Amino acid sequence: MLRVDFAFMVWRSFPDRIVGFPMRSHFWDTSRNQWSYTSKWTNEFSMVLTAAAFYHRYYHSLFTNYLPARIRSFIDQIANCEDILMNFLVSAVTKLPPIKVTQKKQHRDVSLPQLLKSVPPSNGNLRFSQRQECVNQFAAWFGYMPLMHSQFRLDPVLFKDQVSVLRKKYRHLERD
Repeated sequence: MLRVDFAFMVWRSFPDRIVGFPMRSHFWDTSRNQWSYTSKWTNEFSMVLTAAAFYHRYYHSLFTNYLPARIRSFIDQIANCEDILMNFLVSAVTKLPPIKVTQKKQHRDVSLPQLLKSVPPSNGNLRFSQRQECVNQFAAWFGYMPLMHSQFRLDPVLFKDQVSVLRKKYRHLERD
């Protein structure tokens, strides 16, 4: 619960940004001459997945009411990439990258053999290739690449601990 509380406190300090845990990135693939999507754990990221993130409801309103219907129809049709589109939208509006809150390495509630039985291997590959295509489609629809890379991440290691607040770099996060 501490990490979620910390992420919410960070978001309250940066309400114009997406603040969350799992991050992804994009890059220009010169060999394919197109944008690519990656889920590799690196120091740089440009997206935070919205399944575990905080963002202002204003962006949800923009997503629902102001994005062109053909984009929303595309998302509904493939049942994928809504989180990528939300990152495109917020970055286009703010001209800022999301903020990552550190997390423990991949935690899974189901065992790996159980997971492998329930999801055919081709579904994971299809989902990833759809996400690759989404990055290129969205860049084309927006007319440019709004996603911005960042290395800025906040860690709750010293959040709400007994260390003097005066010794902390981000002391304004604990005022409430």
